[in-house]
Amino acid sequence: MSSKTHGHETRDLKPTKNHCFVCGPDNPDGMRLTFTLDEERNTFVCHFNLNDRYTGPPGHCHGGIIASILDDAMGKVNKLRHVVALTKEMTVEYLKPVPLHKPLRVEGREVSVHGRQHINAAEILNENGEVLARSKGTFIAIDPEKMFGKFVER
Repeated sequence: MSSKTHGHETRDLKPTKNHCFVCGPDNPDGMRLTFTLDEERNTFVCHFNLNDRYTGPPGHCHGGIIASILDDAMGKVNKLRHVVALTKEMTVEYLKPVPLHKPLRVEGREVSVHGRQHINAAEILNENGEVLARSKGTFIAIDPEKMFGKFVER
């Protein structure tokens, strides 16, 4: 697998455009985060900074944005198994406020796989390596042709 990945491509299907709010390069209103694969650790990583657009509490990120970033980081992990898997459920622990205008990183990793069910985890960390928020999610592998066939090019 390439060390750079964008959006939701898999080996066989590539969206005509990627409008994902978190990672989509074709969404003019999106965050456009870029995830890379740390092959040594089998972890997807993204380094980012949040501006005032994502404000929740003064000077800090809105909880819904934090959840979106964690969801996307966990979703990227399914690429390691070359599947498209959709979020069934996720939990988020907000440990410390996530600051705006500071270097941050999010990391997503696989926990386990049971048939079509993929359990993944993710963390948002500050520049000192402190975990600010973490999540665990259950993703269900789907047939992308059946669900998204009309939205992809072959």
